[in-house]
Amino acid sequence: MSSQWLTIIDVLKQEHGIECDAGLSEAEILGFENEFGIHFPEDLRSFLRLALPVSDRFPDWRNGDRDELRSWIELPLEGILFDVEHNGFWLPGWGKRPETMFDARRIVSQLVANAPKLIPVYGHRMIPDRPVLAGNPVFSVHQTDIIYYGCDLRDYFIHEFFSNSQSGVWPIADSVRLIEFWDVEFFATRWKLPPSTYDGSPKTTR
Repeated sequence: MSSQWLTIIDVLKQEHGIECDAGLSEAEILGFENEFGIHFPEDLRSFLRLALPVSDRFPDWRNGDRDELRSWIELPLEGILFDVEHNGFWLPGWGKRPETMFDARRIVSQLVANAPKLIPVYGHRMIPDRPVLAGNPVFSVHQTDIIYYGCDLRDYFIHEFFSNSQSGVWPIADSVRLIEFWDVEFFATRWKLPPSTYDGSPKTTR
């Protein structure tokens, strides 16, 4: 797998001019996990141990502003709360919507706190930190507009940074791991159907 990461790193550098620092040590990774209360899944861990992209919209875990990194990690919650408050967003699976915004925010905040955290990979592309395994999907997250942007981390990099000719080098997975709480179809269906026609049951993924 390391050879594939090296190929991806080379494309980032040569094709997109992205600056990369030396990869993170295991001690650094453990320190960042403790600092931000996250767990790097195995494939992201392997990638970052080989190189740390530090330009463009990549998170600079080593030298980046700590408050900015923390805010980045908190963006998914803030985006959901914004839509709950301003756009009437509420999933049936969350139970009956409370009458007060204070209680609605409290419930959603607790649900997100119990869910896998989303780790920024690039801009608003994020990968869940649980399960702590290789193969978690990468999401594009803008408030409650949440879509798949890669079946896994490798697939994401191919879709985001490779040309059409380059992307045919490796086969693409034909299924996506479902992640607790962050069910893309669950969120998407809520926007597509009136609440009265959607029962909140989980949808199968591709």
